[in-house]
Amino acid sequence: MSDPIKLPPIPNSVVEAYNQIKTFEPVIKAVAAAKDEEERTLKDQVEITEIEAAPFHEEDRAKDFAQRLKDLGLTNVRIDQEGNVIGVRPGTGNGPRLALGAHLDTVFPMGTNVKVRREGNKFYAPGISDDARGLAVILEVLRTLQEQKIETVGDILFTATVGEEGNGDLRGSKYLFKSKEEHIDGFISVDSANVERLLHGSTGSRRFRVTFEGPGGHSWSAFGTASATHALGRAIAKIADLEVPADPKTTFTVGTIVGGTTVNSIAASATTEIDTRSVCNTELNKLVDRLLPLLQQAADEENARWKAEGDAQIKVKIEPIGERPAGDQPDSSPVLMAARCAMDVLGIPLKKYTCASTDQNVPLSLGIPATTLGGGGTEGFNHNVKEWYDSTDSYRGPQLALMTVLGLVGVKGRSEPLLPKRA
Repeated sequence: MSDPIKLPPIPNSVVEAYNQIKTFEPVIKAVAAAKDEEERTLKDQVEITEIEAAPFHEEDRAKDFAQRLKDLGLTNVRIDQEGNVIGVRPGTGNGPRLALGAHLDTVFPMGTNVKVRREGNKFYAPGISDDARGLAVILEVLRTLQEQKIETVGDILFTATVGEEGNGDLRGSKYLFKSKEEHIDGFISVDSANVERLLHGSTGSRRFRVTFEGPGGHSWSAFGTASATHALGRAIAKIADLEVPADPKTTFTVGTIVGGTTVNSIAASATTEIDTRSVCNTELNKLVDRLLPLLQQAADEENARWKAEGDAQIKVKIEPIGERPAGDQPDSSPVLMAARCAMDVLGIPLKKYTCASTDQNVPLSLGIPATTLGGGGTEGFNHNVKEWYDSTDSYRGPQLALMTVLGLVGVKGRSEPLLPKRA
């Protein structure tokens, strides 16, 4: 059995705010509605899944989602220059502005069969959970707020971002928080299914595509020519021997290797993609500063082995293909306290308190309170065409998002916002 998670107690002020919120009749009805309307939420989830949203091709799903926000009564809905969907539900006073979001994109290329197959509580389709579930959850939060006419003190931005996955490199979240078009005081992402998990920090990453190039030649007649694949092999061996800290956790991997043309050819080209990660930006950058010189060293050693000179030498090209900033926050952060208290109110145990890479990376790296909540239910084979989603008890996702949001922005006449306004 794992050790219990040791966290500071939730302040009395937070507990009292939630005591006021959870006993408010419209909120009681909204929490009940999230359960009663779960088939409606699942219908949204299926319909969204069946709109392709390949990397850098999220336009159709964005247009559909924008219309869904409008259909639920938001009048100021737009799609920004990067492709993010933004709809604002204004508060009643001079309160904070909280963004509640999920991501539009999937990892699957255009042409992937995204038709959903349902068997009881289990749904099968690429992207059915990651992150069609998150998008459906934030729609349900908006629906219950509208149906119960709950007025919040602060504004809520309902957002759907592009480019969260892979080489999208968080481009939607980066634009949202750095464009200055929207002032945001806090951020809640709904991503993955597990409602018993809470993210306090973000795993940062830096990724590179590295190509070794040389003259190549016949394996027999040109023997003695420096080889691009041999240089790559030397580089991989050097990288594999790197030592990294366990705390803060820092990792690396040579994720892909491609090179050569035939079994009887000296390779003229070889390419690898390298992933480095850490929960600490300083350690991440230190790792990269140690790793990148190894690539030129490997080429130099291959050239020295065969006394290659001039155009006969192996040369190295290094191309950055991704940078996700790391970030963390104190356990006393308002978004974490609100989420924990909301979990207590709903009877959801906190079983995993950790870091991951989601849209929250960007705001946390900028010092903006942020976390990621699960959408409810369970999931499997994410990022695989075999992806599935089980909706058993999935209503807990919308309930958790709703209660966390209400604590942060405050409910008119019941509670003040727990989320402070930034300068």
